[in-house]
Amino acid sequence: MTEFLVHLGQVVSDTLLDVLPIALILFFFQALVIRKKPANLKRILIGFFYVLIGLSLFLVGLQEALFPIGKTMAEMLTNPTFLGISKTAPIEWQDYIWVYVFAAAIGFATTIAEPSLIAVSLKAQEVSGGALRAFELRIAVAIGVAFGVSIGAYRIVSGTPLPYYIMAGYGLVIVQTFFATKSIIPLAYDTGGVTTSTVTVPVVAALGLGLASAIPGRSPLLDGFGLIAFASVFPIVSVLGYDRLIHWLRVRKENTPKEEIT
Repeated sequence: MTEFLVHLGQVVSDTLLDVLPIALILFFFQALVIRKKPANLKRILIGFFYVLIGLSLFLVGLQEALFPIGKTMAEMLTNPTFLGISKTAPIEWQDYIWVYVFAAAIGFATTIAEPSLIAVSLKAQEVSGGALRAFELRIAVAIGVAFGVSIGAYRIVSGTPLPYYIMAGYGLVIVQTFFATKSIIPLAYDTGGVTTSTVTVPVVAALGLGLASAIPGRSPLLDGFGLIAFASVFPIVSVLGYDRLIHWLRVRKENTPKEEIT
């Protein structure tokens, strides 16, 4: 217990040093540029305290739970006994089907829970007047992340070069951009960034490092990283695809005779 409290205190101290520059910049501009006393200073200070404690507990949770869980799951799913293969057998990508399924599931779940995505999707719904629905947008992004992380897990298992996948992904994005609705393009590109945030990055990174450590012949340094890149590009693909699907459904509804609708 004492060791945990010491570790927690160290994390709080480190988090304070990380967050303090942001607070100093805000107060600097408030005092010297805007030259007004901050409104609701008490609430601001209380909010800063909540942010400090929340980030500290989140970081401790990552170190004590999420990182070990990701590594343990990767080791269990790649265990030759679980896969029913010999330890000396050559690596075949089709033997690791459950790895791809788990990668897709964890990518989908973490994205749905991503606070930054929730914030962006709610703002998109508000600005669009309800034309874009927040939950549907989150589902579209989560599907893209799930597919991307699954493909990234396949890349680690197969040992194929990362640049080919990323170039192909962004090539597809470029093609989709020419056909997408102009209003959706900036939002689609932003979703590639908001998915790689507080919840998704730690879990996906732990999964990649765990897979690279557990699969024979793979290097954690060379093969363990790169899953986050997949989680960045494929949400753009899925959101642009969602835009085309909505456009197709709208056109089909408009072209359907009223008597058929009734």
